[in-house]
Amino acid sequence: MTKILIIDDEAPIRRVLRDILENENYQVDDASTGMDALQLIKDHDFDAVFCDIKMPEMDGIETLEAIRKESDVPVIMLSGHGTIETAVEAIKKGAFDFIPKPPDLNRLLITLRNALDKKNLATENKVLKKAVRLQSQMIGESAPMMEVRDMIEKVAPTNARVLITGENGTGKELVARQLHELSPRCKGPFIEVNCAAIPSELIESQLFGHEKGAFTSAIKQRKGDFELADSGTLFLDEIGDMSLSAQAKVLRALQENKIVRVGGEKEIPVDVRILAATNKNLKEEIEKGNFREDLYHRLSVIVIQVPPLRERKDDIPLLVQSFVERIAQDMGKAAPEFEPEAIEALQHYQWTGNIRELHNIVERLVILCGSPITKDDVMQFGNPLN
Repeated sequence: MTKILIIDDEAPIRRVLRDILENENYQVDDASTGMDALQLIKDHDFDAVFCDIKMPEMDGIETLEAIRKESDVPVIMLSGHGTIETAVEAIKKGAFDFIPKPPDLNRLLITLRNALDKKNLATENKVLKKAVRLQSQMIGESAPMMEVRDMIEKVAPTNARVLITGENGTGKELVARQLHELSPRCKGPFIEVNCAAIPSELIESQLFGHEKGAFTSAIKQRKGDFELADSGTLFLDEIGDMSLSAQAKVLRALQENKIVRVGGEKEIPVDVRILAATNKNLKEEIEKGNFREDLYHRLSVIVIQVPPLRERKDDIPLLVQSFVERIAQDMGKAAPEFEPEAIEALQHYQWTGNIRELHNIVERLVILCGSPITKDDVMQFGNPLN
C-alpha cells in the first residue's frame, strides 16, 4: 500500500489530512516536528510527504533540506502564510509542489497522484538503467579480457576517439558502452548507429539530419545522430560499411566539430565523442579504395582489439553462469545448473560466432533441457558451427 507522511505541528490539520488520505486508501503516518519526521523517514520507506512551512524549532524549509539529504521521496509543501517567494524557494530546494492552506481537495489529490507518478517513473528509470548496465557488463577474468579492461580504464576518462576492432559477436558494443559509462560524458546520451544496416542513400540523413523538403519523403525537419549525441557519445558500429560520401562528411564533422543537415546551409556546432567499431581490416579496405585513409587516422587515435571467444575459453564458465541467470529470470523459471562435463564440452568448441553464438546455445539448452544440464545435452542441442 502507498505510504504517505504528514508533517505538521497542528494536530487538527494532521487529522483532516489523514482522514482525506485514508479515505483514498493510502497508508498514513504523521509527525508534529521536523526531527520526528526525519526519524520516521530513516526507519520507513514513504512514497510521498506533505510538509507544513510554519513549524517551531525546525521549519518546513529546513525539514525539506534535511529530507533531501536522506531521501528522494517527493515532498509537497503546505502553508497558510505562504508567499510567491516562499513557494519559489521551496521548489528551488527540491519540493515537488507548493499548496496553500486550506488546501483544495481536488488539487491536493491531483498533486499527490502526480508526485507518485513521478516517483514511479524515477524508480522504473533506475531499474531500467540497472538492467542496461547489467546487460552491458563485460564478463571474464582471462588475460585477454584483463588487457581490454585495462585499456578501457586508461582511455575512458579522455575524449580520445577509439576504434574497436574484432570479429562479429565478440562484444565490441559492450566495450563502447563501458567507454561511455566510465567517461565524464556518462550522463549524456549514448547514440548507436549501425552503419551496415542503413542504406547508403539514407546514412547521411541518419547522421546529420535533414531539412524539410530536402528530398521527397522529408516532410519535416529532423535532427541527426550527431546532434542527438551532443554532450555524449556517438558509436558508429560497422563503420567499414559506410559509403565514401558519408565518410567524407563524417571526416569534416570530426575536423570542424560542426555538421550541416542534408538540404541545409547552416553549420551546427556539436560536442560529441566518436567511438567506432568494425569487423573488417580497415587497412586492407583502404588499399582497395573502400575506406578513406584520413578518416581512419582520425578514428584510430586508440585501437582496442576485442579477442574472439576461442582465445578466452577460460571465461566460458562465467559467461554461461551469467547467461543462464539472465535467461531464466526472463522466462520466470529457476536457473538450471550445468554439470562440469557440460562446461568442458562447451570449452572445446571453436565458437566461430563468438559470445553471441554461446548465448544462443545456452538459451537453447535452458529452454529444451532440465536441470542439471549434462554433456549429452550439450552434444545433442549445442550444434555449434565449427
